[in-house]
Amino acid sequence: MSTSTQATDDRLPVAYLSHGAPPLADDATWTAELAAWGKELPKPKQILMVSAHWENAPVTVSSTSGAGLTYDFWGFPQKYYEVTYDAPAASELAESVARLVGTPERPVHQDPSRGLDHGAYVPLVEMFPDADVPVLQMSMPTLDPVELFELGRKLAPLRDAGTLIIGSGFTTHNLRWFRPSGDADDAPPAPSSEFDHWAAETMASGDLDALFDFMTKAPAAHEAHPRTEHWAPLYVALGAANPDGAASASAQTTVDGFWYGLSKRSWQLA
Repeated sequence: MSTSTQATDDRLPVAYLSHGAPPLADDATWTAELAAWGKELPKPKQILMVSAHWENAPVTVSSTSGAGLTYDFWGFPQKYYEVTYDAPAASELAESVARLVGTPERPVHQDPSRGLDHGAYVPLVEMFPDADVPVLQMSMPTLDPVELFELGRKLAPLRDAGTLIIGSGFTTHNLRWFRPSGDADDAPPAPSSEFDHWAAETMASGDLDALFDFMTKAPAAHEAHPRTEHWAPLYVALGAANPDGAASASAQTTVDGFWYGLSKRSWQLA
């Protein structure tokens, strides 16, 4: 992978990544792929994470005063609750998000108790292991693709200030397919493979209309996403990458393949 998709010397690209569950940390292949991606990216001044695991309206941002991590999962071995990621506070970024997204009628809220959830810190531990870049998490106020795209467009100026905007979800996410007792590299179910293939082709072509109407246009969409929260962060990323609203064919696959039947495909967008 190269960073040729970066639009200018100053403007950072945008990312959508499949983040995995906490046991991602034990997968040598995937962690190596994320680490390599992190090294290829220009080092950001700050990171704005939009995770599938935080839905809240109006738009809300995480703590900037050391709330720690939010271990938003249950039934895992103790070691996964002992992971730390002490990234610096991102108070300036919180102010910028409030200015760009908030309105007098619907100001951006801040949750002082909210730390980074596993959709944020699990991939960041691999991509930016030094934890030396300030990180802020932002909630999704809706799952509507067009509204999330418009939200991303409003956030686009942050890229010129050195902000890496990351939508963190999963390209296919049906937990009935998840079989951790098997091999992570086992062949995926046909619906997972079909949706992944469609997603790769549609992102490469920049067909925003098809992406917005994915539940109708994509094969096996309802099976790949029984609920759409893990696909939704893609639209924030797309909006940030296309602030003029035009279609773009600049999406570059950075990670592909499957993990226990789920597509881990991830993209970098100029």
